[in-house]
Amino acid sequence: MARYVLSDDEKHELGALADEFLAAHPVWTPLEHADGIRAEAERLPVGVRRFLVASRAAEDAVIVLGNLPVDEDLVPTPPSWRVAEKEAAAIREELVLLLTGSVLGEPFGWVNQQNGRLVHDVCPAKGHENSLTSASSRQQLTLHTEDVFHSCRGDYVALMCLRNPDAVGTTVALVESVEFPDAVRRVLHQERFRFFPDDSHNVVPRHSAENPSALEDRPHEVASVLFGPEEAPYLRIDADFTDAVPGDGEAEAALKEAAGLLADAADRVVLDPGDAVFIDNHRAVHGRDTFTPRYDGTDRWLKRTSLVRDLRRTYVRTKSRSRLLG
Repeated sequence: MARYVLSDDEKHELGALADEFLAAHPVWTPLEHADGIRAEAERLPVGVRRFLVASRAAEDAVIVLGNLPVDEDLVPTPPSWRVAEKEAAAIREELVLLLTGSVLGEPFGWVNQQNGRLVHDVCPAKGHENSLTSASSRQQLTLHTEDVFHSCRGDYVALMCLRNPDAVGTTVALVESVEFPDAVRRVLHQERFRFFPDDSHNVVPRHSAENPSALEDRPHEVASVLFGPEEAPYLRIDADFTDAVPGDGEAEAALKEAAGLLADAADRVVLDPGDAVFIDNHRAVHGRDTFTPRYDGTDRWLKRTSLVRDLRRTYVRTKSRSRLLG
């Protein structure tokens, strides 16, 4: 894990940069401001920029920034992402995440997820405790590739902690930490697996987080679990939303063994307020511990966005110069 802790001077400099940008853009529409935010990222403290550029080049699987600015008078944790969106809660922290993340890649969103927002709120919501979404709490989120179903999924998933009083852990497993048996590896490199949208995506037909449809009714891609460089492969897996092509027992067994080996290799990253983690979505999978929500404004609260190294590949896929996939 690569880690950089900002000095107090760097923290103040970054906070001032965010305040200056927000003062010049009183209406917070990050999709419209994304190019400008990327330009402003060149004004980040030199040490922060050098660290992020070096981590990107080295393909570090887990990159952590510490001591980022978080409002000392932070509003209570919203009861849902919809409330956070309506109240424009913690937009300064959203901007901090976008400024730092823009050094690693281009932020993008999903038309069918959290109303197409560029930055999502991750907080527990009543009625979703046992869902397979980030609004859950009592349900373990198993290790997964973010947005596993899509060929243009992010290169990084970025999480910034605003509040985490119960030290809820983010679980992370690196593909390089697992020694897959040769027979299993061979199968995982073959296009014998189906990848489905998770429950947070509203996809046709008639599927939403509130009304999840059967996997068979969702659009999907067929591809391999391992791909890329043979000597250091990349990974694509989500035990809850990946299965073998029907009738392929060998692929089904390989998938189950791979998920087990990754679970055995998992570590925990506990984020404190002001920490941000950037997880390489090709080289690592991530999940989340269970916890008991209080719904009193003090629960765990993260900001999340996805970053792609080359935004043009999304333009090619959508045939539009848009940062929203759908």
